[in-house]
Amino acid sequence: MAYLNLAVLSGRLSRPAELRLLPSGDRLVALEVSVPREGARTETVPVAWMAAPPAAADLDTGEEVLVVGRVRRRFWKARGGGTMSSTEILADRVVPLRRGARCRAALAEAVGRLGEAAPPAR
Repeated sequence: MAYLNLAVLSGRLSRPAELRLLPSGDRLVALEVSVPREGARTETVPVAWMAAPPAAADLDTGEEVLVVGRVRRRFWKARGGGTMSSTEILADRVVPLRRGARCRAALAEAVGRLGEAAPPAR
Protein backbone atom coordinates (compact mmCIF):
# COMPACT_ATOMS: atom_id res chain seq x y z
CA MET A 1 0.00 0.00 0.00
CA ALA A 2 1.25 3.48 -0.84
CA TYR A 3 0.99 6.25 1.73
CA LEU A 4 0.62 9.94 1.00
CA ASN A 5 0.80 13.13 3.02
CA LEU A 6 -0.81 15.77 0.82
CA ALA A 7 -2.42 19.05 1.83
CA VAL A 8 -4.20 21.50 -0.46
CA LEU A 9 -5.35 24.76 1.08
CA SER A 10 -7.03 27.83 -0.39
CA GLY A 11 -7.64 30.98 1.60
CA ARG A 12 -6.56 34.52 2.42
CA LEU A 13 -3.37 35.60 4.15
CA SER A 14 -4.28 36.89 7.59
CA ARG A 15 -0.94 38.67 8.02
CA PRO A 16 1.99 39.64 5.80
CA ALA A 17 4.52 36.99 4.86
CA GLU A 18 7.42 36.81 7.32
CA LEU A 19 10.88 35.98 6.02
CA ARG A 20 13.02 34.07 8.53
CA LEU A 21 16.68 33.23 8.10
CA LEU A 22 17.38 30.00 9.96
CA PRO A 23 20.68 29.27 11.79
CA SER A 24 21.39 26.73 9.02
CA GLY A 25 21.33 29.58 6.49
CA ASP A 26 18.08 28.34 4.95
CA ARG A 27 15.31 30.81 4.16
CA LEU A 28 11.80 30.18 5.41
CA VAL A 29 8.71 32.24 4.65
CA ALA A 30 6.04 31.94 7.33
CA LEU A 31 2.42 32.50 6.32
CA GLU A 32 -0.95 32.33 8.04
CA VAL A 33 -3.81 31.35 5.75
CA SER A 34 -7.37 31.95 6.93
CA VAL A 35 -10.02 29.63 5.55
CA PRO A 36 -13.67 30.48 6.23
CA ARG A 37 -15.95 27.56 7.04
CA GLU A 38 -19.62 27.73 6.28
CA GLY A 39 -21.56 28.09 9.51
CA ALA A 40 -18.40 27.98 11.63
CA ARG A 41 -15.50 30.12 12.68
CA THR A 42 -12.70 30.85 10.26
CA GLU A 43 -9.73 28.51 10.67
CA THR A 44 -6.22 29.93 10.49
CA VAL A 45 -3.55 27.51 9.26
CA PRO A 46 0.17 28.15 9.72
CA VAL A 47 2.25 27.53 6.59
CA ALA A 48 6.04 27.20 6.37
CA TRP A 49 7.62 27.60 2.93
CA MET A 50 11.26 26.55 2.74
CA ALA A 51 13.50 27.88 -0.04
CA ALA A 52 10.70 30.17 -1.21
CA PRO A 53 11.48 32.54 -4.08
CA PRO A 54 12.40 36.11 -3.07
CA ALA A 55 8.99 37.45 -4.19
CA ALA A 56 7.29 35.28 -1.53
CA ALA A 57 8.31 37.75 1.16
CA ASP A 58 6.14 40.37 -0.61
CA LEU A 59 2.87 38.46 -0.12
CA ASP A 60 0.62 40.64 2.02
CA THR A 61 -2.48 40.49 4.18
CA GLY A 62 -5.63 39.75 2.19
CA GLU A 63 -3.87 38.02 -0.73
CA GLU A 64 -5.81 34.92 -1.79
CA VAL A 65 -3.47 31.96 -2.21
CA LEU A 66 -3.45 28.27 -3.05
CA VAL A 67 -1.03 26.16 -1.01
CA VAL A 68 0.07 22.65 -1.99
CA GLY A 69 2.29 20.77 0.44
CA ARG A 70 2.17 18.35 3.32
CA VAL A 71 1.22 18.35 7.00
CA ARG A 72 4.08 18.43 9.46
CA ARG A 73 4.16 18.35 13.24
CA ARG A 74 7.23 19.82 14.92
CA PHE A 75 8.44 19.30 18.49
CA TRP A 76 10.87 21.40 20.49
CA LYS A 77 12.01 21.97 24.04
CA ALA A 78 10.42 24.97 25.66
CA ARG A 79 11.95 27.12 28.34
CA GLY A 80 11.43 25.34 31.60
CA GLY A 81 12.09 21.92 30.06
CA GLY A 82 8.66 21.05 28.67
CA THR A 83 8.05 19.80 25.17
CA MET A 84 6.01 21.95 22.81
CA SER A 85 4.59 21.08 19.41
CA SER A 86 2.83 22.71 16.49
CA THR A 87 1.20 21.42 13.35
CA GLU A 88 1.64 23.30 10.08
CA ILE A 89 1.55 22.91 6.34
CA LEU A 90 5.04 22.60 4.84
CA ALA A 91 4.46 24.19 1.44
CA ASP A 92 5.87 22.91 -1.83
CA ARG A 93 4.04 25.60 -3.79
CA VAL A 94 2.19 28.78 -2.88
CA VAL A 95 0.39 30.47 -5.76
CA PRO A 96 -1.71 33.65 -5.69
CA LEU A 97 -5.24 32.72 -6.80
CA ARG A 98 -5.11 35.53 -9.37
CA ARG A 99 -2.60 33.34 -11.26
CA GLY A 100 -5.23 30.98 -12.65
CA ALA A 101 -3.00 28.91 -14.94
CA ARG A 102 -0.39 28.39 -12.20
CA CYS A 103 -3.12 27.37 -9.73
CA ARG A 104 -4.49 24.83 -12.19
CA ALA A 105 -0.97 23.45 -12.73
CA ALA A 106 -0.40 23.17 -8.95
CA LEU A 107 -3.72 21.37 -8.50
CA ALA A 108 -3.00 19.04 -11.43
CA GLU A 109 0.34 18.18 -9.80
CA ALA A 110 -1.45 17.40 -6.52
CA VAL A 111 -4.01 15.21 -8.30
CA GLY A 112 -1.12 13.42 -10.02
CA ARG A 113 0.38 12.65 -6.62
CA LEU A 114 -2.95 11.16 -5.55
CA GLY A 115 -2.92 8.92 -8.61
CA GLU A 116 0.62 7.74 -7.86
CA ALA A 117 -0.33 6.86 -4.29
CA ALA A 118 -3.57 5.09 -5.12
CA PRO A 119 -3.56 1.35 -4.50
CA PRO A 120 -3.89 -0.81 -7.61
CA ALA A 121 -7.45 -1.59 -8.69
CA ARG A 122 -8.68 -5.04 -7.71
